[in-house]
Amino acid sequence: MRRLPPLKSMQAFEAAARWLSFSKAAEELFVTPAAISQQIKQLESYLGVPLFHRMTRAVQLTEEARTVLPLVTEGFDKLAEAAERLAREEETGLLTVSSVPTFAIKWLLHQLTDFSDKYPDIDVRLDASLETRDFQRDGIDVSIRLGMGNYPGLQATRIFGEEVSPVCSPKLLSGAKPLRSSEDLRNHRLLHVDWGALTSQSPDWRMWTKAAGIEDIDVKRGPKFTVESMAIEAAINADGVALVSHSAVVEDLRAGRLVRPFNLTVQSDLAYWLVCPHSHMRRAKVRVFCEWLLAEAAKTP
Repeated sequence: MRRLPPLKSMQAFEAAARWLSFSKAAEELFVTPAAISQQIKQLESYLGVPLFHRMTRAVQLTEEARTVLPLVTEGFDKLAEAAERLAREEETGLLTVSSVPTFAIKWLLHQLTDFSDKYPDIDVRLDASLETRDFQRDGIDVSIRLGMGNYPGLQATRIFGEEVSPVCSPKLLSGAKPLRSSEDLRNHRLLHVDWGALTSQSPDWRMWTKAAGIEDIDVKRGPKFTVESMAIEAAINADGVALVSHSAVVEDLRAGRLVRPFNLTVQSDLAYWLVCPHSHMRRAKVRVFCEWLLAEAAKTP
């Protein structure tokens, strides 16, 4: 343990010693000369040595005070430098973003170059995980979660909601059993996303086929994936038809890796949320990232 004197008294001493004036030190620290005098008396009592020779219209440093003044000034300079560095770290430096994997891989990664171009002093560390991270323990600045928006004690901002529809490789539109109408789904493997306990009304093939008015299809058959991006990759590989969210396949549709064979969509009650402790929004780098992400999300068709 360091044995430190009262820092407020040390600050009063350092200012008065630099100016050789209690009144000028008071002006610098926005207090009264009497307050400066009182703080210095407390410091002299704490240290057990006099620091000033007090005269009628002036003060002079004692030999002991003159010896230690450079060290005290250097100490306060170091404290000011540390505070400035911490303040800069709040505005720039490393920003750790935790995200559910599909959002990170299929949407956010495609946008991050734009963020880096606009904010070159902020380095994003992207933590893609299905687990809910602890902000303090895991050093997370902001999190992107898929759910219903119930995050007690945290600030949650909706990024966008979700609709789901079937997607497949263009290869399935032709061949021996071309996928041309919804009834043709009987001839193709259905790929499922297991949404877990996120919602009691998970969007699934049963829901979609009912909306499409299709009967006599076993909607339970086919592989199930706990990560949506895995189902999407399987669809790209022409392994079947996946029922997935629109935001997750925007780039794959643009690139022609996937197509939407049918226009029918079903609404999910899930949404992506930007989540963090309220105090984190006071950090400039968190604030600009959130503002940027929401602006980019608004452009997503």
